[in-house]
Amino acid sequence: QGPLVESGGGSVQAGGSLRLSCLASRSTRYVAVSWYRQAPGKQREWVASIASDSTTNYADSVKGRFIISRDSAKNTVNLQMSSLKPEDTAAYYCAAAVLGYWGQGTQVTVSP
Repeated sequence: QGPLVESGGGSVQAGGSLRLSCLASRSTRYVAVSWYRQAPGKQREWVASIASDSTTNYADSVKGRFIISRDSAKNTVNLQMSSLKPEDTAAYYCAAAVLGYWGQGTQVTVSP
């Protein structure tokens, strides 16, 4: 396993919810952690970030629907996704860019 491991992906219908988790092999409490996604044939795009002070930021496309959070005790960063749309279908990756850490990705598929 790499330094970051994603889980929680799956298939849901539009309007449904999923919760993705990013488990780190070491504490990421003091660095920013981000979620990205990449749909087939498209470039990887940034989705959300949580800073070391827990400040959060979201892409406009997911604002109001996704929530990023950190559980420092468990070395995890979660992405709660609600009101999912077919256009949210993608492989989702977590990253701690300042450490050069990337996960292997977890697939999210949203059907109409």
